Amino acid sequence: MTRLRRVLKIIRVVYRYRLDQLIDKSKAPTAVRLLLSPAVLWGRPSASRGERLRRALEKLGPIFVKFGQLLSTRPDLVPADICAELAQLQDNVAPFKSARFRQIVEQALNGSVDDIFQSFEAEPLASASVAQVHAAVLKDGSDVVVKAVRPNIEKVIGNDIALMYMLARLLAKYSQDGRRLRPVEVVADYEQVIYNELNLQAEGANASLLRHNFEGSPLLYIPRINWDYSNEKVLVMERIYGTPVTNIADLEAAGVNFKVLAERGVEIFFTQVFEHNFFHADMHPGNIFVDSSNPQKPSYIGIDCAIMGSLSKDDQYYMARNLIAIFKRDYRQVAELHIRSGWVPENTPVNEFTGAIRTVCEPIFQRPLNEISLGHMLISLFTTARRFNMEVQPSLVLLQKTLLNIEGLGRQLYPQLDLWTTAQPFLDKWLKERYSPKSVFKQFKRLVPDWLEQLPEIPPLIYSALKNAQNPPAAAVTPVAPEQNNHSGKRLRWLGAAAVGSGVGLAYASWAQPLITLAQMPTTSLVLIGAGLLMLLLR
Repeated sequence: MTRLRRVLKIIRVVYRYRLDQLIDKSKAPTAVRLLLSPAVLWGRPSASRGERLRRALEKLGPIFVKFGQLLSTRPDLVPADICAELAQLQDNVAPFKSARFRQIVEQALNGSVDDIFQSFEAEPLASASVAQVHAAVLKDGSDVVVKAVRPNIEKVIGNDIALMYMLARLLAKYSQDGRRLRPVEVVADYEQVIYNELNLQAEGANASLLRHNFEGSPLLYIPRINWDYSNEKVLVMERIYGTPVTNIADLEAAGVNFKVLAERGVEIFFTQVFEHNFFHADMHPGNIFVDSSNPQKPSYIGIDCAIMGSLSKDDQYYMARNLIAIFKRDYRQVAELHIRSGWVPENTPVNEFTGAIRTVCEPIFQRPLNEISLGHMLISLFTTARRFNMEVQPSLVLLQKTLLNIEGLGRQLYPQLDLWTTAQPFLDKWLKERYSPKSVFKQFKRLVPDWLEQLPEIPPLIYSALKNAQNPPAAAVTPVAPEQNNHSGKRLRWLGAAAVGSGVGLAYASWAQPLITLAQMPTTSLVLIGAGLLMLLLR
């Protein structure tokens, strides 16, 4: 009955905001056309489709609002006019009762709030669709915030996700943009994101690692997690005191250097992506505060680490190379990198792909560098690549979303921000260090334990292979002349030298440019080197 009432509410909202106009009713079955036909009673809409969708999601409640926020970060799939409207959605939800919050905390921590905390504020600091936050003080006097998941939220999410899938399938089948928007895929992405947010222990673990990565850094501070009082349902963390990054007036009053603040935001992003390979993927302004105690060198404070991203070693390498090639306007290299990375099929016509990339990127470079959006350029590039059968890469989607947030924030703080001036030295340095002897030695140390573990298996394999090569089956044995035997010895020497060289070359390739899985490469290299040496010794 609850789901039926929810369906009826969704239908009323569809009528009221004329969302029926988002699908092609001429291609819909009779039952769908009949269901949507009463919408005409609400007349012709005066608002844009983006505004109508935004208001409809707000009417449907917090789970749909959060879904709209996700859609606003996917300009690669959602039209620009709709993205702009959905970006205005705010995740502010009426709080649930303080007594219920205390009950959830006490059940999760197996103790009384009065016994655990010195004081506990009844009024929430913040209330969102998935969780609520209250301020408290521990017995040792530490200021903390306590975050708890909303009661019965799993059931609400389950019902709304099921309805979203139903609507997504209708949109995919009957909307003119259905195939391009891939709504079912978007709902599946959202389902994973929102269920991950229900596990506060995972969020705490993310925050702890991010804090460790920036330990002692002047760029970013992450609140400390108090693990003695944290689990899947409750998270207790250090309370931070900073200025919301959107509060420009207070930052100006504090004398903050906005140029430095904007550039540090970009530096934080590239440090997370390329040095740490672990980046905060939900860096919208509500999760960012500023420590302005040193206004000429302000730093950031980050919260809410529920959504994090990372790239594979290959994607990390190819993304850096792509960014450098794009700004050098070397479009053929961009096309070749896409093919070598496996982002597009290897049979993609390079010349045709190069021309398509040039068509997208070249008009952008006619604008001043401080007006170029690297995030939107990547989106345009990947949208073009999808015409050449590039599959959606979840990690790259998170990267695009985060870059867009960082760019938007940076330009809001300092409109003249030249993202590339900050990014290029970082990428050049990262690529140089990747091939440095120190980096190669570091990779070598990391792989040696695996090599030693595999080493005992290699001599029997080499001996067996050489025995079979030198002693073929009796039926195949034929008399060999002395000069032929000498020729075979020379050939074996050449083969041995070639095997050693190939093994060393493949080993270096595995460290410097991992086009082949590292777990496989060391064994292959050792077999080649070992076999080559034995060939040289046994010739």
